[in-house]
Amino acid sequence: MRSTQLLILFLALVFACSVNAQFRKIDTVGKMGDVGFKVFCANKKIDNNPITISPVGFKGSARPGYFNLKGVVTKIAVDDFNDDGFPDLVVFVYSGDSTEKGNVIAICSHENTDIIPAYFTDIYNDPKLRIGYRGHDVFTVFAGTLLRTFPIYKPEDTDTPTGGKRVVQYKIMTGEGGSLMFKMLRTYEKQE
Repeated sequence: MRSTQLLILFLALVFACSVNAQFRKIDTVGKMGDVGFKVFCANKKIDNNPITISPVGFKGSARPGYFNLKGVVTKIAVDDFNDDGFPDLVVFVYSGDSTEKGNVIAICSHENTDIIPAYFTDIYNDPKLRIGYRGHDVFTVFAGTLLRTFPIYKPEDTDTPTGGKRVVQYKIMTGEGGSLMFKMLRTYEKQE
């Protein structure tokens, strides 16, 4: 009887730890030099998850931004994604379900006096990139660019992808009306 109780307690602790590890709170600062961003997200509710982004070391009227997002924040990165010499923030957000579909929230510094959002386009908007896409995104930063890597599922694949991996490289550029957005620089596929 005692061993059964210990086993149940052990399994409950393992389950609780895995849930906490998957949805852990984000409270961090990312900087380039003395300037950057503080990000706080409790990651308590996937459907309505409040996040606060505060500028750090800015000279002007930049104020913290507070909004709700859908998904789980996993990490942040700060780099110069638009080649203007000032820090930009990317926040990696995942769907929180088994597909782990990724998204990016981006904030750019405007000469360390104000902040401007940069838009990350949905992968489903690109007919070539969305072929074989079912989530499981991994985001990395490389020399001022953002890399998105995900497995490619062939039409006959069920749970295990067999089409290799697709890597998409993005850079923040000025779009229509002066808005900032991630544009694809290049994409390639690799077999495993």
